[in-house]
Amino acid sequence: MSVSAPPRPVEVPLRPAVRRPVLGWRPAPADREVLWLYLLTRVGLWTTAGAVRWLFPSDGQAREPKSLLSPWQQWDWVHYLHIAEDGYFPGQAGPWTAGWDNREAFLPGFPLTLRAVHTVVPDWAAAGLLISFVAGGVAVLALARIARHHLPDPDAGRRTVLFLLLSPCAVFLAAGYTEALFLALALPAWLAAQNRNWPAAAVLACLACSVRVTGLFLAAALALHFVLTARDRRAWRSAPWLLLPALSPVLYSWFLQARTGDWMAWKHAQERGWYRDFHAPWDAWANTWEAAFGGLHPTGYALMWQAELLAMLTGVVLLALLVRRRRWPEALYTVLTLWALGTSYWYTSVPRSTLLWWPLWIGLASWSLRRPQVLTAYLCVVAPLGTVVAVTFLTGRWAG
Repeated sequence: MSVSAPPRPVEVPLRPAVRRPVLGWRPAPADREVLWLYLLTRVGLWTTAGAVRWLFPSDGQAREPKSLLSPWQQWDWVHYLHIAEDGYFPGQAGPWTAGWDNREAFLPGFPLTLRAVHTVVPDWAAAGLLISFVAGGVAVLALARIARHHLPDPDAGRRTVLFLLLSPCAVFLAAGYTEALFLALALPAWLAAQNRNWPAAAVLACLACSVRVTGLFLAAALALHFVLTARDRRAWRSAPWLLLPALSPVLYSWFLQARTGDWMAWKHAQERGWYRDFHAPWDAWANTWEAAFGGLHPTGYALMWQAELLAMLTGVVLLALLVRRRRWPEALYTVLTLWALGTSYWYTSVPRSTLLWWPLWIGLASWSLRRPQVLTAYLCVVAPLGTVVAVTFLTGRWAG
């Protein structure tokens, strides 16, 4: 009696694992956790802004608070608003006009975005806050993915974002300022570079250059990263893409030259309005020290200059650590930023610029993973300063 052989199993071809692209927008569980953390911190900042309306009215006898969005309409926001509303040179006004506000010192990326969003969001302040809200969400997602790329711990992304969102100047990520929009372009550009997607990295860096001059430092870091990682002739075919980020500043300088006859009008506006003419680094340090401790200014301004000094020292330490670890592209980005900020008459907006130093937040996360007490100390000592800076800014005092 013959026994038939068992049926041959049908071979089902295995579906290859699909690697989620670095720039993919479909959130993983870790991404959703980061977004939840981001949302909670936004609620905290908006709650603080609401309390400021009631606790610190401009009129001590006021019986009603100011409008809901009024605490966010401070300082540089006024320049962005005027540019978005009226353009750079309304009614033939310009640097030749008495009392000129030097608005050409601000690059056009944020005002153009503000004007576009205003077409669907009638309130200008709400439009600015919406830009920063959406851009901040993109930025923290990208930052978490960069952190997970460098650190093996599954908690690396969330922890890195936590350090950023509870940093002293985190309020500027929520305000209608350029920090959130810049990070929403710069960090995905860096992610694209990590994935060797140089066209995407160049396009994003080009857009970042239209938002802040720091985009040029990002472009330099991307170029160095390319040189260090390009291994063959095929990779070098992408090299021309690295010239694209220069397009934004060239176009803006061309526009200013056509209106003012000055290719460097933006730089000269910075010098007139914010004393950003060149000084030796030691002179800038000495002038800032005198402003901070020389008793020349009211205590509120003096404290902010003390924060400028501390932020500059933090940047120098960060640079030293990056060089020690041979993280050359990040070191180049950091040293160019420090040089630009540290060679004016005195330091201005260095604490705010720490938000843009993504290696700092990744480094703190890495340190806290090795030494858990670092996170505890940060939450107990550093994070409360964020509330102080937020209240300072939201009440119209100079901050960051």
